[in-house]
Amino acid sequence: MPPCPRFRHLLVLDRSFHCRVGESTCLYGVFDGHEGVQAATFALERMAAEILLGQLTGKSTDEEIKEVLRQAFITVERGYLESVDDCLAQRTSLQYEIPDNLTPYEAYQKFPHLVDKLNSLNLELSSGTTAVVALVYGGRLYVANVGDSRALLCRTDANGVLRVVQLSVDHDLHNEDELLRLSLLGLDVRKVAQGSHLGNQENTRCLGNYLVKGGYKEFEELADASTEPVIAEPEIHGGIILDDSCRFLLLMSDGLYESLQEATGTDQVNKEIAQMTVEQFREQSTLTGVAQAVVDKIVRIHHDVYMSGSTTANGQSIITGKRDDITLLVRNFNFPMPNALNSPTNAVVRFNPVVTTLNTPQWEASDDNLTSENSMTDTNTTTTNTTDQNDTSTTESSSDIIPNRLNPMDPNQRVNSYVDFSEYYRNVEKMRQEGTLPPGIDF
Repeated sequence: MPPCPRFRHLLVLDRSFHCRVGESTCLYGVFDGHEGVQAATFALERMAAEILLGQLTGKSTDEEIKEVLRQAFITVERGYLESVDDCLAQRTSLQYEIPDNLTPYEAYQKFPHLVDKLNSLNLELSSGTTAVVALVYGGRLYVANVGDSRALLCRTDANGVLRVVQLSVDHDLHNEDELLRLSLLGLDVRKVAQGSHLGNQENTRCLGNYLVKGGYKEFEELADASTEPVIAEPEIHGGIILDDSCRFLLLMSDGLYESLQEATGTDQVNKEIAQMTVEQFREQSTLTGVAQAVVDKIVRIHHDVYMSGSTTANGQSIITGKRDDITLLVRNFNFPMPNALNSPTNAVVRFNPVVTTLNTPQWEASDDNLTSENSMTDTNTTTTNTTDQNDTSTTESSSDIIPNRLNPMDPNQRVNSYVDFSEYYRNVEKMRQEGTLPPGIDF
């Protein structure tokens, strides 16, 4: 039987990480899961280990480092699909117990428990995730991705103009290169492009989701493909030299840019998100504050447009107030933060910024020049859009730069005590009075 359609669970499906090894190696990742968190969690737990545990040793050329990233994606994909072998075996066994000549309705009437179990297994096997990973290594930046989570690099050009460059590729049915790849597999791309899904998902590449890979023949629109149409092969860009022109990096799930796009109808969503980030660099004292403020602003815009019932510039309106999970990770290279406080190197905040009562705030436009580019000499960029729904948001921010501007500590200055031993002393005195104080303890 083909997989049964299911509503997406209303829970946080995004995962992200950031880690630093030594003085010059940093790794960042955002994973936007669908049909459960299994694939996103697996990728979160395995991806860093497949890159940072010796795989980069002795690697110096761009091609060698990009191959490490490619192998990491392939290994994580293989490991996850192997982890669902038991689930797949149970599914196959159940399928043999349900006669093929029954309609889905008839099958449920005669074998309700088997059908419920089969649908549950289908849902588990459908778990997949996007992935966008950024590696800072040897003074260069490398970005690898599958799916539609994005990486944006903001850098200044020779004229001092701040430009935003998308370093990731959106793998969906609006991507002409992906449609060409699917057509070469024997699919009718005109028919495929008319829909919003490829099998049971929107992305043409992902980690996980066995049903559109090993089980793709069960989908009528995919059955003609000569091989698996949804793949885990990442697009990889880099290495980009991290000179003074590179100001900051943004990694985000599609919930961030799609919420803004849906609410405003903008065709310059990357530029607008970068502009919002610049504004918050000026105002906030920490990178956590920067990330949170950007997400909060976009959530407010989306909420207020929905509540007002207004339409966007292209005549569209928001049908539902729900939106996808949002994750934003900010890595600051050298963009100034005039109000910066001393803060942890990797500050993280997770929160739900859904706003239900606030009015639309008045946001001041920045006077910085900011333009958006689709390509650069060492990157290859395409921009497309998809839609998804959920009602939970998270943000993350990270940097290796620790501002040291306020309250410098004198080397001989004493630090106020912060450990309270009063309870310990009271217990010692009580035991002394009771005659139960162990030998060797005397105050």
